[in-house]
Amino acid sequence: MAGRPSRRQALYFPADMLEELQHESHRQDRSISWLVQQAWKIARGEMRRVPSTTDFIPEVAYDSTPVDIEDPDDE
Repeated sequence: MAGRPSRRQALYFPADMLEELQHESHRQDRSISWLVQQAWKIARGEMRRVPSTTDFIPEVAYDSTPVDIEDPDDE
C-alpha cells in the first residue's frame, strides 16, 4: 500500500465492533484506519478461501429411498 495515493471510503460497523476498534485504536495509539488495514493484511489469505456468492457449488444428489426410522417409544 505504500506509495499509493489514499482514497476515502466510508465503512459501517456494528456499534459494539466500532467500540472495540476505538478502544484498540486508543490502546495502540493508532488510527482506526491503520487497524483495519492491518487486520485486512492478516485476514486476506483466509478471506480468499471463503467461497463467493457466484462460486459453483455442486448439487448434492437427492436419494429418494425411504428411510426406516425407529421410534424409541415403540419399544
